[in-house]
Amino acid sequence: MRTHKPDVPLFTIAVVLLLGVVIWGAVSAGSLNAVGESALGWVLANCGWVFVVAADFFLVLALVLAAGRYGKVRLGRDDDTPEFTTLAWMAMMFAAGMGIGLMFYGVAEPLTHYFKPPPGIGVQTGTADAARTAMEYTLFHWTLHPWAIYAITGLALAYSTFRKGRGNQFSAAFEPLFGRRKGIGRVLDLLAILATVFGTATSLGLGALQVEYGLNELFDFSGRRAEVIIIVVLTLCFVISAATGVHGGVQWLSTVNVYLALALALVIFVFGPTVAILDLVPASIGGYLSDLIAMSTRTGAFTSKEWLGTWTIFYWAWWLSWAPFVGAFIARISRGRTIREFIVGVMLVPSAVSVLWFCVSGGSALTMQRAGTADFAPAIAKGSEAALFALLDDLPLAAVTTVVAVVLIALYFVSGADSASLVLGSLSTRGSLHPPRPLVIVWGVLIGAVAVVLLISGGLTGLQQATIIIALPFVVVMMLMCVALVKELRSDPGAGPLPVRGHPYGLWVAIKRVVGDEDAPSSPLPRD
Repeated sequence: MRTHKPDVPLFTIAVVLLLGVVIWGAVSAGSLNAVGESALGWVLANCGWVFVVAADFFLVLALVLAAGRYGKVRLGRDDDTPEFTTLAWMAMMFAAGMGIGLMFYGVAEPLTHYFKPPPGIGVQTGTADAARTAMEYTLFHWTLHPWAIYAITGLALAYSTFRKGRGNQFSAAFEPLFGRRKGIGRVLDLLAILATVFGTATSLGLGALQVEYGLNELFDFSGRRAEVIIIVVLTLCFVISAATGVHGGVQWLSTVNVYLALALALVIFVFGPTVAILDLVPASIGGYLSDLIAMSTRTGAFTSKEWLGTWTIFYWAWWLSWAPFVGAFIARISRGRTIREFIVGVMLVPSAVSVLWFCVSGGSALTMQRAGTADFAPAIAKGSEAALFALLDDLPLAAVTTVVAVVLIALYFVSGADSASLVLGSLSTRGSLHPPRPLVIVWGVLIGAVAVVLLISGGLTGLQQATIIIALPFVVVMMLMCVALVKELRSDPGAGPLPVRGHPYGLWVAIKRVVGDEDAPSSPLPRD
C-alpha cells in the first residue's frame, strides 16, 4: 500500500485560499457575487474562444491516440491485468463523472433549448426544428467532448502513475516538460486542487438545489436554509463513505447508483412515450453527428455570447475544472488497461448512457410537450431543478419515482463528493493512492463549505461564475499536459515502430525524416 505524508506547504496554501473564499462569502455574499459577475463578463468577452478550441483539441487528440499505434500501450507493466471488473470500472467512472449533472439537466436542458433555441441559427421556438436542435445541443454538451477531456486527463495521469511509476500526483504527468522541479510541481498541484474543489462544489450545489426541490414536493421542505442543511447532511455522509476508501463506500455507492438510475429510466421508458423515445435515439445521434462541426466551432462571433456563457462555455469550463478530479479518479481505477481500451471505454460507454438517458427523460418531456399532453413551461420558469420532478408528476407512480429520484440524486452527491475527497487527499500527499483519512475528511468538509458559500452568494449563477473563472487559467495547464503526454508516448517502446515502407502514410513519414524526427526510422524504437 503506497502512502505518503501530506505536502504541508501545498496543503496549507490551498486551505488558506479556500477558507478565504468561504469567509468572504459568509461575511459579504453580495460582494463575492459582484466580483464574480465582473470577472465572468471579462472572460466571456475575451476568452470564450479558448474554451471552444481547447475542448475540440481534446476530442481530436483522444481519437488519434485511440486509433493510432499508441493504443496498444498498457497503463502499467506489460503483464498487468485490470484491478476492477469491467462493470465496476464503468459504474465508478460514470458516477464520478457527471451523475448529478445528468439528473439536474436530463429534462431541463432539452426543454430549455426547445422554449429558447440557441440564437443565430434561425430556429423558431416551439417548432419541430427547435425540438431537434434541443436534442442535438444536449448531446453535444454531454457526450464526446466532456468525456474526451476526462479521457486525456485520466490517460496522462494513469500513464505517469502506472507506466512510469511516478505516483498518483497531478504534477508528475508534467515531468517530461519540467522535470522534478518542486516549485513548478506545487503550482500545478495547487491549480488542480482549486479547480477540483470549485468544480465539485458546482456539482454539489446543483445536487442540493434538486434534492431541496424534491423534498419540497414530498414534505414541503424548501428555502436556502434547507439547501444548507442538505449540503451539511450529505457532506457528513460522503465524508464517512470516503473514509472507507475506493474498495468500500465509493465502489458500493457507484454500483447502487447504476441500478437505481436504470430503474428510474425504465419506469419513464415504459410509462412514457415509448415509441417516440425509440425514434429519438437514432434521430438524435444522427443529427448530433451531422451538425457536430458547426456546434463545435461556435464562439459567438456573430451573436451574443450570453447563451454560450450559460451553456456551452459553462459546460466546457465545468468539465475542465473537474478534469483533475475525474481524470485522477479514472486513472486510479484503470491500472492494467490499454490506452485504446481506456479511451474507448471512457468516451463511448458514458456517452452512450448519456444519449439513452437524455432521449428517455428529456425526449419524453419534449414529446409530451409537443403533443399537448403536458405543459412543462411553468416548471422551467421555476428553475432547472424542477423539470425532472414535473416529468415524474405526469407519469404513473409519481410518489414512488419522486422518492427514488431524490435518493438517487443524494447518492450521486455522496459518491461524486467522496471520490473528489479521495482525489484531493491524493493531490495533497504527493500522489498517495491511500491518503490519510483525517486529510480526506478535511477536504470533504471544505468542499461542502465552498458549495454552501457559492449557493448563498449567487445560487446557480454563482456556481456557473466560479466554474468558468477558475477554469480559465487551468486551460493552459491542461494543454501543457497534452504536450507532455504525447512527448512521452512517442518514445514508449510498447507503441512499436512507426511504419514507413508500404504504409499509406509513407509520404508523411518521409517528410518527418527530412525534418529530423526521431520516430521516423523504420527500425523498432530502442528499448530503455
